[in-house]
Amino acid sequence: MARVRTSQKACSVDPLKSSAPLGAALAFLGVEESVPLFHGAQGCTSFALVLAVRHFKEAIPIQTTALDEVSTILGGAHNLEEALINLKRRMNPKVIGIASTALVETRGEDLRGELKSIVSRRSELQGTTVVFASTPDFDGAIEDGWAKATAALIDSLTSGHRYATNERRPSVINVLPGVHETPADIEELRSIIESFGLEALIVPDVSSSLDGHVPDSYVPTSLGGARIADIARMGASAHTIAIGEHMRSPAQALESRTGVASTVLPKIMGLQPVDELVALLARISGHPAPSRLRRERSRLVDALLDCHLAVNGKRIAIGADPDRLMALIPVIESLGGDVVVAISSTDRVLDGILARGEQVTVGDLSDLEDSARLARAELLVTHSHGRRAAQRLGIPLLRVGFPIFDRVGAQHRRSVGYTGTREWICELANVFLAEVHEPTPSRPVDVKPRCKDEGHGRELS
Repeated sequence: MARVRTSQKACSVDPLKSSAPLGAALAFLGVEESVPLFHGAQGCTSFALVLAVRHFKEAIPIQTTALDEVSTILGGAHNLEEALINLKRRMNPKVIGIASTALVETRGEDLRGELKSIVSRRSELQGTTVVFASTPDFDGAIEDGWAKATAALIDSLTSGHRYATNERRPSVINVLPGVHETPADIEELRSIIESFGLEALIVPDVSSSLDGHVPDSYVPTSLGGARIADIARMGASAHTIAIGEHMRSPAQALESRTGVASTVLPKIMGLQPVDELVALLARISGHPAPSRLRRERSRLVDALLDCHLAVNGKRIAIGADPDRLMALIPVIESLGGDVVVAISSTDRVLDGILARGEQVTVGDLSDLEDSARLARAELLVTHSHGRRAAQRLGIPLLRVGFPIFDRVGAQHRRSVGYTGTREWICELANVFLAEVHEPTPSRPVDVKPRCKDEGHGRELS
């Protein structure tokens, strides 16, 4: 069991984590005809908007209440009200998802009370559901914001009606994916569930809103997502499956509100975790695993054997959010890789991480770089902001997580299920196979060259 250590630096030098409001915005975009609204200054919104646009390469409709110096001091209720009315008039969304920022949370405004007052006296907002999630930047990271927004959507959009057993829809399964699932991951998860004759009701569902498609006409709101009518009937489903520990709280909230039993799967990447998912679906549906999944499992087993030859003994440094870290480390170690450095963005659920290294550090990218240098890591695994560190270290970078802005197709990458796991481990193995090993009299072929000049490193993947 890994020990958790927190970096003792006075500030974050090179941030690893993305903010909670951004995670909330992505969750709100997983609902049909929705608009995320940041309650804060323009800069708070601009920073998150730029990251989302660069990652997805799409137009992202994140709006802001644009607090200035005066409203920051005296209160931003007027800005919030004006923003809601403007969005209703110009975009007419079905859902407006409000994510608070540190600016208003630090002041201690009664945001829920102000919002309740605005909605009750402004008849113009009828027909639009306003959802509020408290997501100050100083509390948690992108996973926490996604989870809080999902819980807020459940609280606001589900009917809360407790259906009798004979009223339930036995073939419908609620799915609460984590923010670390890409649109392609969610599509793969839906395909696995449907192969058992079940229907997946996914909330939030970014597989139809952030999957990178071109609409027939201009749409000012989200381009897809879970339908509100379906969310309202989540209480009639047979079961709820939540992916990732950060989705445990929304799953428990849904179970408490509707009575639908839930199961939290910490990860669905790797042979054993996917086997557990398949066994759960077989139990719920009453059907054995279909032949397609059995074939995909066999392919994964073969890929694990193939990739083991390339990854075995390699020293790898990882920087990621907790649930992604929990998914990646066991997969790498199953290939014989040595995770010599593990840096997490937050300290939540880290006790469940098994690593060969002695500890997991809660820190930033500078901690990742320094630790990787000391540990003589041969590969850096983190998001695109780690590319400079990889260059200085003179080792390859395998991009995972959010954001990935210097490569295209991030939303189409899969890492879940038998197929997604196989694709990811092949990508990992190919990074090492792409390394050129040229023997010289002073350097045997099996010794990896290291760059002594930190300013002239190389970056491969």
